[in-house]
Amino acid sequence: MAILAPTSSLSKDSYSFSLHIQSSTIFGSKLKSGEFQQTRFSSYPGLTIKASRESLGLTQELKSNKLERVVETEDGSDLFEDMKHRFLSFKKHKYLENLEHYQNLAKGQAPKFLVIGCADSRVCPSTILGFQPGEAFMVRNIANLVPPFESGPSETNAALEFSVNSLEVKNILVVGHSCCGGIRALMSMNDEVDKSFIQSWVVNGKDARLWTKAAASKLSFDQQCKYCEKESVNRSLLNLLTYPWIEEKVKKGILSVHGGYYDFVDCTFEKWTLDYKEDNLKEKNGRISVKSHLLWS
Repeated sequence: MAILAPTSSLSKDSYSFSLHIQSSTIFGSKLKSGEFQQTRFSSYPGLTIKASRESLGLTQELKSNKLERVVETEDGSDLFEDMKHRFLSFKKHKYLENLEHYQNLAKGQAPKFLVIGCADSRVCPSTILGFQPGEAFMVRNIANLVPPFESGPSETNAALEFSVNSLEVKNILVVGHSCCGGIRALMSMNDEVDKSFIQSWVVNGKDARLWTKAAASKLSFDQQCKYCEKESVNRSLLNLLTYPWIEEKVKKGILSVHGGYYDFVDCTFEKWTLDYKEDNLKEKNGRISVKSHLLWS
């Protein structure tokens, strides 16, 4: 909704308005069909527009501009112009050179992996592990957590249900990483304060926090956080088994669950697989049984 508040200065030839935009469709870029693609702007409190009686200067200025520069950084570079070039490079060097593959993907997907990763901008699974379009169904959240089945609906367990039951992925990979802000928030939680959205989410890792506090109590806080970054992955692997349709497939050997840890400080990657046996799930000394534990460095 756009609210126009007149300023105190009015003249015979022009009116000035301060435009406060909360969430409104203002104008759009013209498509080939002659229609307009709507563009939305949100929360720009300092924007001022001057409308003149003398001419349609504002309208003409907007038309001539054609939205060629959508967002500018302080140094004047155009973020979306750079993004456009990257997209066109992808289209030329990836899409068009592998047109048959992308046309097949347009008909459907059959990924072998579900990857659960952190929303952190430094840890893109496709970049780190080289997943190509169609190879991995992905969900990313704060601290790459898997909530237990009884916690109720979330975007993460919706992705679990779709990828396991509909896409029938064969592998679930939970990827943790170094310097995780979500894990740091989990380890810093004060149970007595009101919960933020972040705290309400990372509480799904409370078991990892408890194990870390018990096993690494003599370590510094930073070292405890690093410990918890890996421990939370193991807790998420166990939480996966609280979903009946996941445990059933793991038990039958048609679905495997794996943990991973990316350390971007020294660029190493650890990978391990949950060794599913009912006896192994009875944790000993707070550890779960794993196999195929590898370090890529």
